[in-house]
Amino acid sequence: MSPENVAQSSRITAAIRVAAGLLVLASIAEVVRRLSNPYPVVAPLLSSDVYEVHVDFDTFWNSAVALTHGADIYETPAKLSNLNPPLVSMLLTPFAALDVVTAYRIFAVLSLLMMLGSVWAVCSELRLRPAVTALAMLAVLASSPLYGTLMLGQIYPMLLVGLVAGWIAQRRGRTVLASVLFGIVVALKPSLAPLLLLAAVQRQWLPFKAGIAGAAVASLIGVLVAGTSSAGGWLRIAFSAPVPGWVDNASLPGLAVRFGLPSEIGTALGLAVLAGTLWWCGRHRDRIDPGGTALWAVLAAALLFSPIAWHNYLMLLWPGVLALIVLGRGEFTAIALAVPVFPMSFDVELPPHSSVTAAVARSFYCAVLVGYWVVLVRGSTLSAPGSSHSSSTARSKPPAAAACPMPNGPSTVTHVGTSSRDPSRRRHSSVCRSEPGRTLSPAPAALGSYRVLQRYNMNGRAGLSC
Repeated sequence: MSPENVAQSSRITAAIRVAAGLLVLASIAEVVRRLSNPYPVVAPLLSSDVYEVHVDFDTFWNSAVALTHGADIYETPAKLSNLNPPLVSMLLTPFAALDVVTAYRIFAVLSLLMMLGSVWAVCSELRLRPAVTALAMLAVLASSPLYGTLMLGQIYPMLLVGLVAGWIAQRRGRTVLASVLFGIVVALKPSLAPLLLLAAVQRQWLPFKAGIAGAAVASLIGVLVAGTSSAGGWLRIAFSAPVPGWVDNASLPGLAVRFGLPSEIGTALGLAVLAGTLWWCGRHRDRIDPGGTALWAVLAAALLFSPIAWHNYLMLLWPGVLALIVLGRGEFTAIALAVPVFPMSFDVELPPHSSVTAAVARSFYCAVLVGYWVVLVRGSTLSAPGSSHSSSTARSKPPAAAACPMPNGPSTVTHVGTSSRDPSRRRHSSVCRSEPGRTLSPAPAALGSYRVLQRYNMNGRAGLSC
């Protein structure tokens, strides 16, 4: 790289770091503002009006109750239609034994624990310092997606647990187990099905088949428990639901609807994004670390392609964002965790003649999701400083002998980089030293105010629980 390019790259990096610092300071100011008047934040969480406030959980709870009574899980007195497959209702049947308010509060606590536990597991797997882990936890607690998830009673923390467990298994070389876990996640949320294609484009056929089998078996279990008619009921509701153009639908089909365009245009654009992401991962499969950000890049593309991707789905991408730290892109992690702290505006009021301006203003979280996708794709071919390009490469070659010439005299081998708990599956590069200090060669290798509830009394979001 020429000196001019190095200087330009340094300037760009400095500008990004300045922007990250300013965003972090602004997010801290936003948190302080909320703490100065916590009632609008706390009141919805403590509300006992499950039907109007915790509407998504009310939908899931009613479906679970219907399941325990042998009734149709998609014909319930809930305010919203249940767009989730029968497996979700089956997993939530223990809550049917409780009254809806008690069930919601227990579920909310469990969701918070699952969310924080998942973030901690990711930070632990990445060997992040305690201070960095604590800051990540605080950013998650202050985020709009987590707040919206807890208030509505959504299932995203359950999905995150499965994704993180699969990702950690993948990092440790257990690719078949990882794919089975991803398949179960897809059975819970079929819009995430493109995740299973990552193994295919990387020509890992056994994990690919395991993922398909895991999704099929888990889905079949849910259908058998809820009754075979539940499959048809779910398909009918899922495919007949319109694409909402509401402000918190971050998908590209939702973006098209906000601009007054047919949703099919957004779907076509989303399909191009997804296909391009998979093509990239397949073309660069020798450079991609399966335990890096590739999984999360495909997940971001799947969300952009999906008809519905509420801004709360961003929490599913945070493990990939944290992985950027060990790739030397901590400034992007700071930006990606600071932005969701800012509340979403659900009542952007602009004159009718400014419809384009209004559509732009209401597409903030779509832009955020696109930004996540860009940085995760770019990070998919990066390797941590001092580590190999791919975990599979690191495991397939003897750490020292594969790339280091044997010196004439005695030598020692020093392993550097990030390693897993299992010494036999280290993710590292090796440095051969023939004498102290001399290196011969490296081994290659949203929170918002109470106004958030307004969207459930309007036509955009009303009637959908997914």
